Order: sequence, then structure tokens, then C-alpha cells
Amino acid sequence: MSQEASNDSSVHAVDPAAFEPSRLEAGAREFWDRTRAFEVDESSDKPKYYCLSMLPYPSGALHMGHVRNYTISDVISRYKRMTGHNVLQPMGWDAFGLPAENAAIKNRTAPAKWTYANIEHMRAQLKQMGYAIDWSREFATCTPDYYVHEQRMFVRLMKQGLAYRRNSVVNWDPVDQTVLANEQVIDGRGWRTGALVEKREIPQWFLKITAYAQELLDGLDTLDGWPDAVKTMQRNWIGRSEGLEIRFDVRDAAGAPVEPLTVYTTRPDTLMGVTFVSIAAEHPLATHAARDNEELAAFIAELRKGGVTEAELETQEKRGMDTGLRAVHPVSGEEVPVYVANFVLMGYGTGAVMAVPGHDQRDWEFATRYRLPIRTVVVPEAVRDALKEIRRDLGHHVDPMGTALGEAAATDTYDTRAAVQVVQEFQEFLDNQGAYTERGWLVNSGELDGMDFQQAFDALVEKLGAEGHGQRRVNFRLRDWGVSRQRYWGCPIPVIYCDACGAVPVPEDQLPVVLPEDVEFMGTGSPIKADPEWRKTTCPQCGGAAERETDTFDTFMESSWYSARYTSPAALQQVDRRADYWMPIDQYIGGIEHAILHLLYFRFYHKLMRDQGLVSSDEPARNLLTQGMVIAETYYRENPNGSKDWINPADVDVVRDERGRITGATLRADGQPVVVGGIEKMSKSKNNGVDPEEMVGRYGADTVRLFSMFAAPPEQSLEWHEAGVEGMARFLRRFWREVTGHAAQPDHPVVDPAALNPVQKTMRRQLHETIQKVGDDYGRRHSFNTAIAALMELLNHVTRFNDMSDQGRAVRHEALEAMVLLLNPVTPHTSHALWQVLGHPETLLEDVPFPAADPAALARDAVTMAVQVNGKLRGTIEVAVDADKAAVEKMALAEPHVSRFLEGLQVRKVIVVPGKIVNIVAN
Repeated sequence: MSQEASNDSSVHAVDPAAFEPSRLEAGAREFWDRTRAFEVDESSDKPKYYCLSMLPYPSGALHMGHVRNYTISDVISRYKRMTGHNVLQPMGWDAFGLPAENAAIKNRTAPAKWTYANIEHMRAQLKQMGYAIDWSREFATCTPDYYVHEQRMFVRLMKQGLAYRRNSVVNWDPVDQTVLANEQVIDGRGWRTGALVEKREIPQWFLKITAYAQELLDGLDTLDGWPDAVKTMQRNWIGRSEGLEIRFDVRDAAGAPVEPLTVYTTRPDTLMGVTFVSIAAEHPLATHAARDNEELAAFIAELRKGGVTEAELETQEKRGMDTGLRAVHPVSGEEVPVYVANFVLMGYGTGAVMAVPGHDQRDWEFATRYRLPIRTVVVPEAVRDALKEIRRDLGHHVDPMGTALGEAAATDTYDTRAAVQVVQEFQEFLDNQGAYTERGWLVNSGELDGMDFQQAFDALVEKLGAEGHGQRRVNFRLRDWGVSRQRYWGCPIPVIYCDACGAVPVPEDQLPVVLPEDVEFMGTGSPIKADPEWRKTTCPQCGGAAERETDTFDTFMESSWYSARYTSPAALQQVDRRADYWMPIDQYIGGIEHAILHLLYFRFYHKLMRDQGLVSSDEPARNLLTQGMVIAETYYRENPNGSKDWINPADVDVVRDERGRITGATLRADGQPVVVGGIEKMSKSKNNGVDPEEMVGRYGADTVRLFSMFAAPPEQSLEWHEAGVEGMARFLRRFWREVTGHAAQPDHPVVDPAALNPVQKTMRRQLHETIQKVGDDYGRRHSFNTAIAALMELLNHVTRFNDMSDQGRAVRHEALEAMVLLLNPVTPHTSHALWQVLGHPETLLEDVPFPAADPAALARDAVTMAVQVNGKLRGTIEVAVDADKAAVEKMALAEPHVSRFLEGLQVRKVIVVPGKIVNIVAN
């Protein structure tokens, strides 16, 4: 998008005869810039309102997802200011990260240069969309004056034990010599190099988010303004569970004891079904067993090339190898094999799992493959009762189920046959389905037989606790946040390594540790790792030679506290007293794809700041709106090798049926057919993106904003189609003509409610009903599409209202002025110009109060009532609001359409629901 660079005052002049978006939009933006319209401070006596959209990554160009996200925020912000709030809507740049490094490799430039150039371009694009942003608070997270504060926080957290370093298993690309995120590993290979990825155990820095796990979980109950889906996802991710931590003694092949292992289970009732124990490849016992076992060592090395995510492990083929070690069952004393298994992660729980193949499908698959025993120790109530029946008839206890079935076959009583059938059906279920994973009643479990889940849980807590083999424990699925990345383009971790003193935090008075920006970046390894001069320093404790940490922070660090920094621009500390004026955020907006990582870290970091005395609120945002994706049709042609050439929708001509469904498509360049694909999220890979710059150039920013808000409710996906954009452009042109045509009339009288005739009253009532609905849709419901639909309908009423009397023109003037204000949050450039056309001086419409519905105008003299005959609608009647039942019955029976359906029938009953419906029963 081009920058508005002209100083020619004619650019900003309003031409009533023509709707020229580029001219009027430039004029509005010039006025906003000149008056610094959206800069705010804390001195206002109005109630504060902090509206924030998730900050963008400076990729170089806005996409339609950005446009939708920031337009939602802008509509809310402008509406709130018009309703008397002191509104903050800031903008910044999430500027560190891997994409800049990749672009640096591709373009042979430094990541900093690429990033700052993109910021300049995208800022201009955002400004051309007309967003009411306080640009005085803008920052980029890659500047030292921003990231110095998170370095200072990290140093303090180190001293408090909330930041620490330990070894962790990661995805390692041996070619790029770097750690890869899980999503960057494709079929076991690095997404860029194609190299086989290895699991490596390397030192990593962590923040102790687990110390806040219970508070993060409890806090979700206070977030009434957050979507239930997001809260459910966070609850599941935090994953609080109550279970039993059980210790298994371990012996080697010679029977000698080795280090015991501990497992955590939420199903201790299945303990008697344990037939083996699984451990991760990185478990110390696996390392111990592999010392004298070359085959096992090779297998462990192979597993290190696999994935490290739970999702990947769930779907891959289950593989394992016997270590030769034996675990001693803590109740039965039975020795069971210890297997290294590819579905156990060292980073989750204790890195060991008690395997119960009878009641865990993953364990069942593993046991089936390696022919390990499978025991059923939990059954449904019906099976429990059937086994009791068999035992009673046999006169003695039988275990397991197969024995019961075998012995019962010789017993020929009716009750036993029925019980045997129940057990047989359950056995068939196990044979066909695998593990029985529901809770039930214990069998084949010795003294625990007949207990339900809770009884068995309590009994094992008491027994194992007394014997030193177990204890009750609350566990969380949540793991500490690994914040170190082996990347260059990120905030340096403020740690110094000294041979004598170990890992030492950089003193606060020596911060920031500045990342050098003018570097040669070749893409393999980090420039700061390769620069001995940058690494070289002295130990702040002993003064000896030392080296700096060359890992940088995960970019979620920057985005976890940026919202607080907006409240305190230029503050010497991370935030100052102004943070408590603005925080928490009143409305936060962003995609639901951020429900887990960003939003969880966002909440966690806010609590860290609270505990450092920087903010006083417990949560960073009161309300959260998660907008849907922008989607579009896809088109392609197949290549001979089976690949697809994706074609942009702008280059395709489509044929639609009477319902608007696509029945065919051709490439405009050659007129030949293309394949119509599905409707998918706009993306470069499917070439179905629409360039906002092109759309604004063709239709104007207000039209793009209007379509983005009208095409779908904000939480649903928006299907982009240019016919809809053209429809919005026609609406704005029509509205322009209606206002400018009215403004050309010589005078505009003031409405006198007492002098209005019924038609004028109806028009005015329709206006104030619309005011009431639009205000509710903007403010409470965030239902922008229905608000716009109501304004379109109102324009239809105004267009048909041709009363040129004094009061007729007065009602029309009131309606058009109100519409300009009602549309202002969505189409602010157009409203800015039309407000002047209607005779007002150039002013900031956000400081003009939002229209308020007049209760007197909403009052109705008459109501429309439906009339049914035997339950079917046959007509409507207009009746006075105070009409009695007899009068309503008389009007209903006299209504022409109704009377026609009553011919030849005898009316038996007339039921009147006042103000709503009349039902006539006749035969």
C-alpha cells in the first residue's frame, strides 16, 4: 500500500458528487495524524478500556488474517471511545524468530536489516487501513530497550530458583547444527536440510511454570470472558491428576539389585495387571543395561532419531527391546521384564511406565507384538455379577475368567448358563477390541477382588505407603517451559559460564547483553557462537576468564509480556505505575491456535510480574475473542508426475449455478479448465491468498473493513469472495449518494416528536430500533455482521421514505446522521467525510457520543399480530397496543385472507395471545 504523501489540501476535500475512497481516506488519515487523535494517557476521568490484538510478526506484508484480526479490534476500540471510554489500542512487532533467519539465508542479508525493512512496510499498510492505534507506544521486540527487561526478569528468577538449567532431549539437525521444533521435523527429517534428525540430550534453560500449575488451573475459573474451548484446552494441557507414585525394585540378569524405578499412575486399580515395565531410551536404567549389550545400545541409538512429541508417539508403530532387567511387582513379588520402548518419553513423568496391556490400548499393542502376557483385572459390573454367580454355583473361588468358564461348562443350571454367556461376550469384546479401559470392579487381584476404583486406590495407598513402595501424589501433565534456543536471532540469555563458579547470572547493572545486529549470517550455526570476541567476558563473581551463553530465548518470551510494556512506554523498569491503570486488558483478540502455548505463557508471565511487584492483577486479560480463519476457494492443475500447480483465485473465471455454487472454472490466461479444490485457509502453499494491498487499491480500506466484518461472525471462518466485496462497495456508494443528496437540500429541520404523523413515527421507530440493536451488537455481543445487516436494512427504509415535508426531512436527517455515527467504527474514513457533508466541522467522530435509542421513539401505537386458522398462518392484523380481546377477535375474523379460509367452517374457539398471535379453531 502506498503511503499518503501529498500535502495538497484538495486531496482532502470532500466531493459530494462522487465517492472516491482514495481521496476521502487520505483526508481522514491526515486529520488523525495531525491531531494525534488516538494517543492516550492516564489522566482522563473516563473509564479506561484496553483493547489489544495479538502483535504481528513482521513478515513483510499484511495478509487477510491480519486485516480481519485488527479490524475486529478497531471496531471495538472506536465503539468504546464513542461510548465514553479512555481507549488504548497499541501496536508493536514480534520481531525475533526463525523466519528472519531463513529469510537472511535466502536473501543474503542480516536478519535485523530484513526485519526493520519489513516493519516499515507493514506499518504503512496498517496505517492505510485506518486503525485507531496509539503509534506513540510502538516497539519492536528485537531492540535492546525492550528485551533488556526480560533479561532482568530472568536474572531475578535465576536467583529465586524459578529459572534453572538441566539436560533435555531435543530434536537435533546435524547439518544445520541446531535444535528443531517438533513441527520442523517431517518424517524424521529436518524440514530445511532433509537430514535425519537425532534426539540429543543437551543443556537447556527452563522457567518453572510447574510451580504455578495449580494457580494457572484455578485461575481459569475466574475467566468468565474467555471462550470455554480455550479454557478446556488449557485445563487439558495443564492436566492435573491424582494418582499413585509406585516404586518397583529392579534386579539385573544375575539377580543383583540395581537402582529402583518409580512410576506414576492414575489407575492404581490396575496394578495387579502389570506384566512388564516400559522405560524411555534416555532412562538411566536403559543406559545401565546397554553398557554390556551392543544390540540394546544400537536400538537405543536408533530411537534417538525418532520424534519427541506425545502425538507422534501415539501414532507410530510400537517398538521395544528387553533390557534383561527385571522389575519386582510391589504387591505380588513377581518379576516382570523391563523394556526400552519408543512410546515412552523421558521428559514426561518419570520416564517409566507400568504396563497394563489388559487396560491400556498402547500397552496392549506392544504386548501383542512381543507376545507378553495380558491380564484382565478390571471388569464391568455385569461381568462381576456373572462371575459371582458362577462361583456361587460351583461352590468355590475360580480365577481367572477362563478357568471360570471352563469349570462352569460342566454345570448345567439356568443361572450359570446366563452368567457364562455374559462372561463369554465380554471375553469376545476383549478378543476383538483389545484393552478394556473403563473403570469397573477388580478381579484376579487377590485381596483387592471385588473393590471398585476408589476402594482399590485407597487400599493401595495404605498398603504401599506402609511398605515404603508408594504414596498418593497430585501430578500435572504440564512441564517446565524450555526457553533456550540454539538460534542467533533472539534475545541473548543473560548467563556467564565460569570454570570455577559455574553458570552465573549477568549482574543487572551490566544489562542488556546486546545481540550484535551487523553480522554475516550463512545459516549454519549461530554468528555469536562463532564469534570468540562476543563470547569472551569475565566472571562477575571471581573475575576470572569466562564465556557468555550463546543460546537465545524462545520468542514466546517476548510475546508473553508485551501487553504490559505498551502501558509503560519509555519506563526505566519493565513496567511502571501506569501498568495498574491499564491492566488487565479489557478485550484481547487473536486466533484460537494460540490457545495453549502463547496464552498459557502469557498468563504465567503475568503472574511472575505480579510476584515481582510490577502489576497487581492476577490475570492479564478479562475477555478473549478468538476470531476464525479467512478461507477461500482453491484451484489447481495436475502435473504429469502427480504434483499440483495451485492457481490464485484472482486468475480464474468461475461459473456458478442459481444457488451460487461453483460448477466450473477456467484459467483466464488460456481459457482452459482448472480443477476446483476445496475451501481452505488462505496460504502461500495453496496460492489462494488475496493481497489486501490490491483490494484496498481497488475498493478502498473501508470496503475491505466492511466486508471483513459482514461476511461472518468473528469467531467463525470467513470465506473470501470478491462478489461480496463488490456488494459492500455498492452499499457504501449508495449510502454516499443518499447522504450527499440529502445534504444538498436547503435546510434540515429538527424533529418534533409531537408533530409526527404515523408514517414518520414508524420511520423514526425503525431508526431507534436499529440504534438499540447496533449498540448491543457492537458492545455486548460482538456480532458485527448482524449490526451491518441492520444498517443495510435501515438504509432501505430511509431510501423508500420520500417524505419531503419539514418533519419528513427532519426524520430523514436524524436517520442519516445516526447512520454515519453507527457505521463509524467499521467505516471510519467514510463516516469522517460524510459528517462534514452533513454540515458539521471536521472533528474526531470517536469523541462524538454514540447514538442512544430514544425510549419514546421505540414505543409502538400498534402491534402486528399473526392470525392462524387451525395452526396455520393465514394473515396478519395491525391492532392498537391497548386493544381488548374482543376487538382483536373481531379484527382477526374480519381479515380478508382469514375470512376466506373460514368459509364453510364453524368457529369453535378463538385464542388470543396478547401482542403476538391469534389462533382460530374451526371445523
